[in-house]
Amino acid sequence: MKWLGRRQSGNVEDRRGFSGGGLAIGGGIGGLLIYLAINFFFGSDSANLVDQISSNQQQTEARGVVETKDAQEDKIAEFSATVLALTEDVWNKLFAEQGMDYREPVMVLFRERTGSACGSANSAVGPFYCPADQKVYLDLSFFSDLQTRFGAAGDFATAYVIAHEVGHHVQQLLGTSEKIQRRMQQLSEKEANKLSVALELQADFYAGVWAHHNQQMTKVMEAGDLEEALNAARAIGDDRLQKMSGREVVPDAFTHGTSKQRAFWFKKGYTSGDLKQGDTFSENY
Repeated sequence: MKWLGRRQSGNVEDRRGFSGGGLAIGGGIGGLLIYLAINFFFGSDSANLVDQISSNQQQTEARGVVETKDAQEDKIAEFSATVLALTEDVWNKLFAEQGMDYREPVMVLFRERTGSACGSANSAVGPFYCPADQKVYLDLSFFSDLQTRFGAAGDFATAYVIAHEVGHHVQQLLGTSEKIQRRMQQLSEKEANKLSVALELQADFYAGVWAHHNQQMTKVMEAGDLEEALNAARAIGDDRLQKMSGREVVPDAFTHGTSKQRAFWFKKGYTSGDLKQGDTFSENY
């Protein structure tokens, strides 16, 4: 991916020099998203969550990437800020074409633990989007795990993960999240979980849509980049993660979809570039 020398987003809070407090949320990849599904989709008082975290954030947050003593991590931070800028360019354009304004999300970079309006999180939860404050949270150590633990190497694998979280922000702005919330409250836990999975698959689709239009606008993708993203999507499918943990594959316990589903929806978004083709809720694949 040809990213060096490109614009970095100014919508970055670099908290790597600070430590957050409060309740830590475990659960591995997607652990916080399970927490959010319970609290955001099943009617928890989000105002209480905001109050809970505000007392833990008596800290100064830097705007933009801050240079630290870890050169390798700083490079990943600069890459992440560049990818965020690329998502801003695409989504501003696509929203404008629909006569809408795109409200750009903030990306929070942290080490080990930090606070959000959705609660406190540690590095074990992986990247996540908090709808209550409309921020994407990244502990950059995750991207090392993505390569070494899950076998998804490459800078475009990292870009896919960031674009997926931004995809949740797009869902929030389009009102999809609120619509699905209302539907989930009327269903059994099993059926509601299927909608939660569909929401995740749509975020994969939106990541693909971003990659499609970003390539048309910037030509940053190189040979092998598409496969890096698809490999990452397959690497963090629920069925594969359950097998890696030594558990039986239980579809009713899925939170993000199978490896095959995640790769399918990302590729469909990338191939079509058409937001209208991302109805993961009515399609069964």
